[in-house]
Amino acid sequence: MKTAISALALAAVLATGAAEAADLPSRGAPPPAYLPPPPVLTWNGLYAGINLGGGWQDATSSNVWNPAWAWGGPGFGPNWGWGGGWNGNGGGSGGVVGGGQIGYNFQFSPWLVAGVETDFQGTTIGSGGGNNGWNGWGGGVDTARLNWFGTVRGRLGVTFPSMSSLMIYGTGGFAYGDVQRNFTWSNYSVVQTGWTAGAGVEWLFLPNWSAKAEYLYTEISGSQQNFWWNPGFSLNNVNNRTRFHTVRAGLNYHFNLFNGPAPIAAPVAARY
Repeated sequence: MKTAISALALAAVLATGAAEAADLPSRGAPPPAYLPPPPVLTWNGLYAGINLGGGWQDATSSNVWNPAWAWGGPGFGPNWGWGGGWNGNGGGSGGVVGGGQIGYNFQFSPWLVAGVETDFQGTTIGSGGGNNGWNGWGGGVDTARLNWFGTVRGRLGVTFPSMSSLMIYGTGGFAYGDVQRNFTWSNYSVVQTGWTAGAGVEWLFLPNWSAKAEYLYTEISGSQQNFWWNPGFSLNNVNNRTRFHTVRAGLNYHFNLFNGPAPIAAPVAARY
């Protein structure tokens, strides 16, 4: 009888000890620290940069005097043209183009990006031209040059699921520029306005940095409208059109390009 009672008492003591041990805090390893997911690549945000390239006047640019009938010319010939001004610029002379740009992108979906950009460029397009004649007279080419120009454009681009850092885009909008005569007797300049359109490709090669290549065709003209006779002799005439092409490479810095969620602090493990 005493043996049975002793056995029951020992069992009760052991059960009580096990229950108290279960109530004690765990002394195991703390849980792993929380690691937030990597930020998602996005084109959203403000950017600014620089560019450098070249340009040339279009063969149809109508602000150039090249009359075949002038000093040393063969007589009245096909270089006299209407088309909105003094014609026959022989394709125009090329030059260097360089400047800066600033813009903002909106990424509407993983593959669609829209934005707006403005840029300002200094150029030497047409500066090597002259009219190759006496005192500004006679069968020359490239008798107008583009001192500077700027644009305000929209951009619409697409990216690819397998390479979201590459964007191909089209662009177009408002353009303006300072056009100047090369004549010895008439070298005044005027700011013409018009439009521009083109396309480009941009690549995010480092966080916050991208490189781009871009082509633009631009047409600007004067603002003066004569009532009767309107051949476009004046640079400020609506029929005097400056048409030119530019190809540029650029470098952009994107502010807060990787706009991921703020990191979440890891939970603190209690220690006893």
